[in-house]
Amino acid sequence: MAVMIDKIRPNLSDYDLIFIPGGMGTRTLIHDNKFIQWLKTAKEVQYKVSVCTDSLLLGASGFLEGKKATTHPNALDLLRLYTQSVKTERIVRDGNTITGGGVATSVDLGLYMCELLAGKEAVMKIQKQMDYPYYNVEVVTQ
Repeated sequence: MAVMIDKIRPNLSDYDLIFIPGGMGTRTLIHDNKFIQWLKTAKEVQYKVSVCTDSLLLGASGFLEGKKATTHPNALDLLRLYTQSVKTERIVRDGNTITGGGVATSVDLGLYMCELLAGKEAVMKIQKQMDYPYYNVEVVTQ
């Protein structure tokens, strides 16, 4: 299998949704001005979704100003640099900005996004196919 890269850092404004994973690299990327400027091209993107420490990148890009958010428990103090409304729940939705806690939240966050975009019936089919009966997420919206 060959993978052909035809765009590097495309303008994100044409996308409907961005979903960026976290990881240790986020601590470096929050200081990478070129990366943050690229991420800011997602300003008009309808859904901005993060899991784990990617919420730090959303914050560094200005997308968490005045919003509730969560991140990996070890990065909650870093998240406070970007929003005063830091939550410890697994999934937090503030408008169309949706943040998830640690990496183990990825599956439930992905299923939540499927439910949001395609409905409960679609999620039930996905759960069955991936043998994952555990999805029962409470999303913080208040």
